Amino acid sequence: MTTANVMHQFVRYGMVGGLAFVVDFASLWVLTEGVGLHYLVSASLAFLLGLITNYVLCIAWIFAFRAVRSRAQEFTIFGLIGVAGLLLSNFLLLLFTELAGFHYLVSKGAAAAIIFGIMEQPPPAPDPLLDENPLVFTEREHFSWQRATSLRP
Repeated sequence: MTTANVMHQFVRYGMVGGLAFVVDFASLWVLTEGVGLHYLVSASLAFLLGLITNYVLCIAWIFAFRAVRSRAQEFTIFGLIGVAGLLLSNFLLLLFTELAGFHYLVSKGAAAAIIFGIMEQPPPAPDPLLDENPLVFTEREHFSWQRATSLRP
């Protein structure tokens, strides 16, 4: 995979993430204001809509390589990671809305910014004492983490 292809995927991934956030945020507003659901119930449903949007577009438009052969298993893994995000998102939404007194949409934006900041942290810098860089490409052209077993002299 060339650097141009990786950059192309990165741009598409950013666009998909942005669209998933718009689906999440807009659904939160519609479900709360239009349907009349409690904002935490709306936030949970909206998060799931954003998660599904993200998954479907990533599979259809971004990534050709499949790390897991079974789509059901792949979505389950994706969903489990999403549930962790949902729990953190709803906790922050509750904290900012109920304790800090922000409007639920402001709270959602703040929660999304915090979660994005956590999720988008760069990988750790290589340890100069290790035999090899812990972030390497494998023959399938995807990232894998591996640790060297011995230290340099």
